[in-house]
Amino acid sequence: MAKRNGQLSLGAFLLYTGHHVAGWRHPGVSESTSLADFAHFARIAEDAKFDAVFLADAVSARIKNAEAASRKAHSGFYPFEPITLLSALAAGTSRIGLVATASTSFSDPYNLARQFASIDHLSGGRAGWNLVTSAETDSAFNFSRDAIIAHADRYKRAEEFVDVVTGLWDTSDDDAFLRDRESGRYFHPGKVRTLDHRGAFFQVRGPLNIPRPPQGHPVVVQAGSSEPGKELAARTAEAIFTAQQTLEGSVAFYRDLKGRLAKYGRDASDMKILPGVFPVVGRTRQQAEDKFEELQALLEPSVGLDMLADLAGVDDVRTLPVDALISDLPETEGGKSRRALFLELAARENLTLRQLYQRVAGARGHWQVVGTPQDIADQLEERFVNYGADGFNIMSPVLPWGLTDFVELVVPELRRRGLFREEYQGSTLREHLGLKRPLPKVAASAVAAE
Repeated sequence: MAKRNGQLSLGAFLLYTGHHVAGWRHPGVSESTSLADFAHFARIAEDAKFDAVFLADAVSARIKNAEAASRKAHSGFYPFEPITLLSALAAGTSRIGLVATASTSFSDPYNLARQFASIDHLSGGRAGWNLVTSAETDSAFNFSRDAIIAHADRYKRAEEFVDVVTGLWDTSDDDAFLRDRESGRYFHPGKVRTLDHRGAFFQVRGPLNIPRPPQGHPVVVQAGSSEPGKELAARTAEAIFTAQQTLEGSVAFYRDLKGRLAKYGRDASDMKILPGVFPVVGRTRQQAEDKFEELQALLEPSVGLDMLADLAGVDDVRTLPVDALISDLPETEGGKSRRALFLELAARENLTLRQLYQRVAGARGHWQVVGTPQDIADQLEERFVNYGADGFNIMSPVLPWGLTDFVELVVPELRRRGLFREEYQGSTLREHLGLKRPLPKVAASAVAAE
């Protein structure tokens, strides 16, 4: 396959304090707990013409080991619920896409369809939903459950969930709401439909009581890389947030996932693959390495082990010998793709448990790059032109300087190479990503009577 041309996409993954698990201790970090902080970060990304900002979420605090959890910011505590935060950011920005995480395991599809339709209207067509399934047992305890949903069932529920949500977004046509004062007709009765969904997990009549979103559907993002996750993505997702460590792995994942689209009647251009990347940028390599080592020096062993246990969904990690080579981790009903990634990384680099948590403390399993603007642009370009990615979700080590370093040093280098836009060409997230606007699907039930 010939190397590609064109421009890549960039998202800014705004995790409060930044992505390094010990970064909150760095003297240059922002508290990142106020609306003003997040509005500032979003404007930095928008001024740089990023496609979107991306907000993660969880619905439980991860404090099984209270001593270790009390020493890290990333213990499931968030300054804001992300959909609420996006509503505020919609008012403080004008062009950048706004993507928030919401779980299909512990949400209701009707409410979620309303929330993202609302954000799409408030922002003029800039909303995106990052669809996740929740793997934390502690989350189940917060929603009247005794255990998490089994891995396979989580994805069956997610498939039905996204069908209901997208179906609800299509229960009115784009021109259904006439608001015609002269005729006295507020909406066209023939262009509003019920959904009448009855499935294994949900019964939803509809119609959605909010007009069709400006984008038709807010962009559906998905982050699962397990086998069920990839099938769900191939059928439903328009952007993929994934963790790939090597060029070979990225190219294989890209080819695999794009190759699944045809059986669902989709084209390769209907999906953008945007791996996470954790960049530490310096004007010289030594400066970049020194910045990274400053962060690594703040990492305590108990925090590293607690982070691995949370990410792999394996509580026993906290009790394993830290200086023994890793040969296996117990199976889990939690996040299977991250467990597999850690095992593959440990085997490839012959890592002990201590070396593994040091290796992933910044990016939590995502790709980590340390170097000059030219070094980092070289590596991003290599993955892009070899069809290992359509763009990248930038995971700043700490905020704000991790983001400003990338914007001030790497973005100009990408532009010099013709790899990133100088200005926005559109106004919606779909336009930024080059995704088609979906036409309404006619619901199975009869159109409302005239």
